[in-house]
Amino acid sequence: MQANVYNAQGEKVKEIDLPPHFEEEIRPDLIKRAVLAIYANKRQPYGSYKYAGLEASAWTSKRRRAYRSCYGRGISRVPRAIISGKGSMFYWVTRVVPHAVKGRRAHPPKPEKIWKEKINKKERRKAIRSAIAATADKHFILSRYPKARIFLESVIEKYSLPLILESSVEEISKTKDLRNIISTLGLTDFIQYVKDTKRIRAGKGKRRGRKYKQNRGLLFVVSSEDSPISKIGLEGVEITPVDTLNVEKLAPGCKPGRITIWTESAIERLNNLFI
Repeated sequence: MQANVYNAQGEKVKEIDLPPHFEEEIRPDLIKRAVLAIYANKRQPYGSYKYAGLEASAWTSKRRRAYRSCYGRGISRVPRAIISGKGSMFYWVTRVVPHAVKGRRAHPPKPEKIWKEKINKKERRKAIRSAIAATADKHFILSRYPKARIFLESVIEKYSLPLILESSVEEISKTKDLRNIISTLGLTDFIQYVKDTKRIRAGKGKRRGRKYKQNRGLLFVVSSEDSPISKIGLEGVEITPVDTLNVEKLAPGCKPGRITIWTESAIERLNNLFI
């Protein structure tokens, strides 16, 4: 299987042989399992205080003629704490039991719960190869971005998939140059679409350091983290070394077909990875 290599001006330079990863059968079920395993392994255990709701000085006495007994007063046999009163007349409030004010929770979250999920090594590698193959499949790319279909169809018609650039692209160190390359490839409207998807998160998460949500944009795969281009930060573009690829980067949200740009040297290094 061969693919075209383009320069920074969008012109075809040569053809190269693709690694067997791009011929892998696309398995959305395996991709979903691998992504969910990554999400599960990122979870931080949480739970309530072990003795929450149990530290009240409440007790129960139904003995006849016992001091501070609730015998014969027509009240339920639950732990009660005395708030006020004198003599044999007291004012009780219920404590400890789950249905009481300031009582314990019936089934609180346990900090010892294990959230991690295991996945076989062969399954995980097959899922990565499957997600890589989906980046070169027109059907999966267009189905992943239904609202950006109008922007991507022209790019897919003009360039062959996967979209591969010369290795010299990795040497650029200015954001302006990367923006020019994206413009030349016709992906400017797509980047703007990604920026426009930024919205305020629903729920309590907006109070916990993650106020905004945004769609995952363009993935730029380079050969090494030492490449100057990997230091560039551009909204809507994620730059990652090929040896740190995983299923979550290639198919975020369990949806294969992320729009991806590869460099020629990254494709060469891919031959020895995830096999």
